[in-house]
Amino acid sequence: MSEPKSFHMTQEEFRRHGYAMVDWIANYYSRVESFPVLSQVEPGQIRTWLPAQPPTRGETFEDMLRDVEKFILPGITHWQSPNFFAYFPTAVSGPSILGELLSSGLGVQGMLWATSPACTELETHILDWMVSMLGLPDKFLSSNTGGGVIQDTASSASLCALLAARERATNFASNQQGCDGKLVAYTSSQAHSSIEKAIQVAGIGKQNLRLIDVDDRFAMKPDVLARLMAQDREKGLVPFFVCGTVGTTSSNAIDPIRAIAEICRQQNLWLHVDAAMSGTAALCPEFRHIHDGLELVDSYCFNPHKWMFTNFDCDCFYVADRKALIQALSVLPEYLRNKATESGAVIDYRDWQVPLGRRFRALKLWFVIRHYGVEGLQHHVRQHMVLAQEFVQWVKSDSRFELAAPAPLNLICFRQKAGDDANQTIMDRLNRSGDLYLTHTRLQDKLTLRVCIGQANTERRHVEKAWKRIQEEADRLGR
Repeated sequence: MSEPKSFHMTQEEFRRHGYAMVDWIANYYSRVESFPVLSQVEPGQIRTWLPAQPPTRGETFEDMLRDVEKFILPGITHWQSPNFFAYFPTAVSGPSILGELLSSGLGVQGMLWATSPACTELETHILDWMVSMLGLPDKFLSSNTGGGVIQDTASSASLCALLAARERATNFASNQQGCDGKLVAYTSSQAHSSIEKAIQVAGIGKQNLRLIDVDDRFAMKPDVLARLMAQDREKGLVPFFVCGTVGTTSSNAIDPIRAIAEICRQQNLWLHVDAAMSGTAALCPEFRHIHDGLELVDSYCFNPHKWMFTNFDCDCFYVADRKALIQALSVLPEYLRNKATESGAVIDYRDWQVPLGRRFRALKLWFVIRHYGVEGLQHHVRQHMVLAQEFVQWVKSDSRFELAAPAPLNLICFRQKAGDDANQTIMDRLNRSGDLYLTHTRLQDKLTLRVCIGQANTERRHVEKAWKRIQEEADRLGR
C-alpha cells in the first residue's frame, strides 16, 4: 500500500532549510554595509520581475532563496544597516530574531490564558520586569491596580488609551450609544500622527482634536492646554483625553508631563504618555528625568522595537487602572467562555487590545533581556547617546550648519543655513548615493535634516562617515 501523498515540508527538509535560512541571515548582516541603504528601485519595478501567475507545482527552497537575492534584496531599504539614520530606528538583534523564530515555530494564538498559559504569564512577568528596568511607577505592576500588555505599535496603544478614556468619560455609554460629538481631546502640535488617526477611528472626530502650541523647545505649553480646556467647557463641550509625548517624532521634544498631569488631575481627564522611541533611554538612571511626573498619568507606552534591539512589532503599554481598559474593550461571545476566564484568576489579553488574536511577542523580548542583561542594554544606549552628542558638537563647529532643536537624547535636528533648497539637495544626493539614509521634518516652517543614532550595529566610524558625507555634499552646493 502506497504512502499517502503529502505536499508538506518534512521535518528533515525543514531542519536543512532552516540551517540555510539562518546562514543566509547571518551572511546578510555581515554584508549589509555593501548595499545602498535606501532601495534604488523605481515604483513597480519589482512586480515586473515576478511571474504573472502563481506556480502550479511547488518549487524548491533553493529557488526561493535565490529569488530573494535576485528580486527582493534590490527592493529592500536596509533598516538594519549601521548607516541607517532615518526616521526612528527599528534595531534588531540576534536574540530577538531567534525569539521571533521560536514564536513562529510554536504557532501560539494567545488570545486567552487558556489558549496558552505561558504566552500570557510570560508577557505579564516581562512587563513587570520592564517597570523595574525603566523605573516606572509601581502602579503599572500587575500586582497593583494597573498592568502592562504588549501591543503591536504605539499607535494601537494610543488608540486603546483613547477608547478607555472615552468610556470612562461617558460612564461607558458611548460603547452602547455612540459618541454625541461633545468629547474633546488634546495633544501637542508636534505629536505623532497616530493620535489624529485614533481620534478618527474612535469616532471622536478630527474637529474635536485640539493641537496645542509648543514652546521654543517644541514641547507642549501647559498654560495653552488649560486655556483651551476652559474655552471648550464654556462651549458645552467635554474635555476627556490628553496625549503627552516623551520624544516627539519631528524633534524628540519632551512635553512637561508633570505640569500637564496636574491639569488633567484637576479636571479629571485621562492622560496618556507616548514615549515610543525615547522611553528606552530610561533604562539608564541618568536619563529618567524624561519621565518626571509619570506617577500621575493614566497610561504610558514605549516601543522596544525601536531602540531596545527587539524586532518589530513590540510595544509595551501600561495602564494605571486595568479595569477601565478591560471594561472598554471586553466582548465575551459564548465560544470564548472557559473555566479559567470565569474564575477571575487569570488575565485574558484579548480584553486589553482591539484585535482578538495575538502572537507570542513576549518571547523575543524575554530573549533580548536575558541575552543583554540590564547592563548590556544600558551600555549600548549610553554609547548611542555619546555618539549623538558628538555629532551635535560637529554641527556646532561647522559655520555652514545650525542646530534646529535641542538634542536631549539620540536625535539631532540640524540644517544648512542656505535654506530649504540646499537642505533638500543635500538629503536627496546623500540618499541617492546609498552611503547613508536620513530623513527630514519641518521646524519653524524650515526644512530640517534629522539624524537618529540607534541602530544595533552603528559605531563611531559610521557616524563619522555620515558627517563627512554631509559636509562633502555641502561643499558641492556652490559648484
